[in-house]
Amino acid sequence: MTRTALAGFLALVPLGAQAAGDIVVTYKDDIATLDPAIGYDWQNWSMIKSLYSRLMDYKPGTAEPVPSLAESFDVAPDGLTYTFKIRKGVKFSNGRELVAGDVKYSIERAVNPKTQGPGAGFFGAIAGFDALSGGTAEGLSGIETPDDYTVVFKLSRPDATFLHVMAINFASIVPKEAVEAAGADFGKQPVGSGAFTLKEWVIGQRLVFEKNPNFYVPDTPKIDSFTVEVGQEPLVALLRLQKGEVDIAGDGIPPAKFLEMKDGPDAADMIVDGDQLQTGYITLNVKVKPLDDVKVRQALNHAINKERITRIVNGRATPANQPLPPLMPGYDKSYTGYAYDVEKAKALLAEAGLADGFETVLYASSTDPNPRIAQAIQQDLAAIGVKAEIKALANANVIAAGGTEGEAPMIWSGGMAWIADFPDPSNFYGPILGCAGATTGGWNWSWYCNKDIDARAIAADSMSDPAKAEERAKAWGSIFTDIMADAPWIPVFNERRVVAKSKRMGGPGEIYIDPTRVINYDAIFVKE
Repeated sequence: MTRTALAGFLALVPLGAQAAGDIVVTYKDDIATLDPAIGYDWQNWSMIKSLYSRLMDYKPGTAEPVPSLAESFDVAPDGLTYTFKIRKGVKFSNGRELVAGDVKYSIERAVNPKTQGPGAGFFGAIAGFDALSGGTAEGLSGIETPDDYTVVFKLSRPDATFLHVMAINFASIVPKEAVEAAGADFGKQPVGSGAFTLKEWVIGQRLVFEKNPNFYVPDTPKIDSFTVEVGQEPLVALLRLQKGEVDIAGDGIPPAKFLEMKDGPDAADMIVDGDQLQTGYITLNVKVKPLDDVKVRQALNHAINKERITRIVNGRATPANQPLPPLMPGYDKSYTGYAYDVEKAKALLAEAGLADGFETVLYASSTDPNPRIAQAIQQDLAAIGVKAEIKALANANVIAAGGTEGEAPMIWSGGMAWIADFPDPSNFYGPILGCAGATTGGWNWSWYCNKDIDARAIAADSMSDPAKAEERAKAWGSIFTDIMADAPWIPVFNERRVVAKSKRMGGPGEIYIDPTRVINYDAIFVKE
């Protein structure tokens, strides 16, 4: 089948008149990197989306994939060959035209183990993946570039998620010469072909993104620039927003201010509240004693009072019992998980030979309310004799600890919790529970690797026929409930996304809680 791009697919029907402008966004923590092969937290995800382009993208505010850099694409009947035709005249911010060879280079760079990026596993269906990821090849045999404007992907197996994979940040196109010139600093000196370019980055203070005048999508972006101010406490940022000094409070509304804002006269103009495909969880590192014992991990699952934790976030979440959020295909409504049961937890610890408990370390984001959630977890663990020391750190430091083997016994994921890259159950497996994610720099912080389940995951993703969608969803559902028997996670809650924006900001709410971008900087605008 052939799909053709529609001109201006990113254009939205604006709600009211719009004006060009400059906006201010705040975050507590600095941005770790803007390298699309490495960056993988919700904070930098939106910025990376807007700095670079990909063969595919999404209609704003939705999870519907559409061609972007690709003018059109064709999928062979057997689902094993994808041919993309690239737009001519697209330029990187260094002035050079983007060509097919850049697509091949960028995907291979994302897969290459030397990059130490967390997204390699997404490309596992491309022929030659095992050779490149295993270090026995320099490139991917399954990517061919017959001319400057054609890219052909040959897969070793059908992949129901492949078009989504071509739209995620790891598939962003970068110029080889800029990557090689900057070396390890490319994440601070990004060169892409997206809607914005990076004008300035003062570490610990601000990042300034400017409109790319050469962007190939008409009428996009709709603002001239956005400045990201870092080092801003969420409470201070919210007060500044209410005064009109800030346009988007990136860290959301602190629980202490939520009810006041919700009940205020400007709530309808300033609060965007919506469901998201999100799960907040505690990782239990299976490579750190005594968490290598499944009974210990099961005990900890029984120890956590999830209802109490949801109250800390003003009830803006529902308790979770499995990795998949309720809105995701494959979610098993019949699965009950591990009930809050202190006595059961103590009995399991005793069976593991730890009747007197043990000492461990719990890492957490230092941004409110996460330290308070960590303290609630600490109290729950103390009730079964487990003494957990809390390390509350900047997000980047927690992420680094999680991606270092043997470093972090337990991590509360809040502030970095998993939000789907695309609306498919496989996205809650590969990067965060699959073997490919259990690597240096990866996001599988439990370091859980079950080869049998990996094989089942591949089989599920190979069901690319839309007629098998229901069968595929059931296959994924059983994968996640079987994983819970091994208990590498404690799923805690599924949280709604709540964003605070100034009254002058325009556009539908969906683009401020975009399911694939978090905040869609390409589509937001300032009202006249």
